[in-house]
Amino acid sequence: MNTITDTAPAGTTTETAADIAAVTRLFDLYLRSLDDRGTFDETWAAAFFAEDATTSTPAGDVRGREAIAANVRMAMGLFDRTVHFSSNHLVDVDGDRATLLGNQLSTHVLASDGGLFVSGGRTENEFVRTADGWRLSRVALRIAWKQGTPPVIP
Repeated sequence: MNTITDTAPAGTTTETAADIAAVTRLFDLYLRSLDDRGTFDETWAAAFFAEDATTSTPAGDVRGREAIAANVRMAMGLFDRTVHFSSNHLVDVDGDRATLLGNQLSTHVLASDGGLFVSGGRTENEFVRTADGWRLSRVALRIAWKQGTPPVIP
C-alpha cells in the first residue's frame, strides 16, 4: 500500500482522497481551536464555517457565522480548560459537498468551581466547498452520556 487510495473505498480517486483529507483536517482544526481558547470572533468563524452554517450542540441551536461565534464564545466561557477528541471519522464526498460522522469525547474543567465535566457522543457534520476551501455548513453534536455536573448555560 503506497498511496492513500490503496486503503480508500473502491472508486475513490486521488482528488476525492485529497478532499477527504482536507475535510478531516478542517474538522480537527476546528475542535483544536476550541481548546486553544481563541477569540471566537467573525474571523475565527469564517475560517471554519460557511456563511449560513448551523450548529446544534448542548449550548443551543444557531444559524449563521455571527451567531455561531457568539454561541461558542458563551459556551467556552463556561470552562477554564477543555480537550475535545474526535475519532472514527467516516467521510463521504459528493462533488462540492461532504459529510463527516464520528465519535466525540469532550473533557471540560468548569470555570465556576474547577469541577470536571466529561461528555461523549456522536458528531454529524456537513461541509460545502467554497471559494476559500471546505467549510462546515452543519455541525450537530449528539451527546450519548455525561459524567460530572454540566455547567448552567445562561
